[in-house]
Amino acid sequence: QVQVVESGGGLVQPGDSLRLSCATSGRTNRDGAVAWFRQAPGKEREFVAHMRGRDNPYYANSVKGRFIMSRDTAFNTFYLQMNSLKVEVTAIYYCEVDASRTVWSTLTQDNTYDYWGQGTHVTVST
Repeated sequence: QVQVVESGGGLVQPGDSLRLSCATSGRTNRDGAVAWFRQAPGKEREFVAHMRGRDNPYYANSVKGRFIMSRDTAFNTFYLQMNSLKVEVTAIYYCEVDASRTVWSTLTQDNTYDYWGQGTHVTVST
């Protein structure tokens, strides 16, 4: 059974940085993508970034240049470094895991992923 646990969220001010962590366990396929999605109040869950295997991360246009996704060498823990935070990024951030090597073009879709955690809250406010 794959387990996913997000952490690192909090209340910060505009312009601050946060680093989210996603601890995974039980994965049998390291080539399966891991992604970050976020869901703001009253909105649908939206794609933020993903990494698959040894590929470079792929980002949503809205976060490109400000967010950096990375992982540890064991492919177990994934990170999302969020810089120059803006109020509009306030949301619950979810880490999601694809159990198989799904077609790359679908990795920005929430329904591609098989496992996810409880999410971590990120609030950017003055």
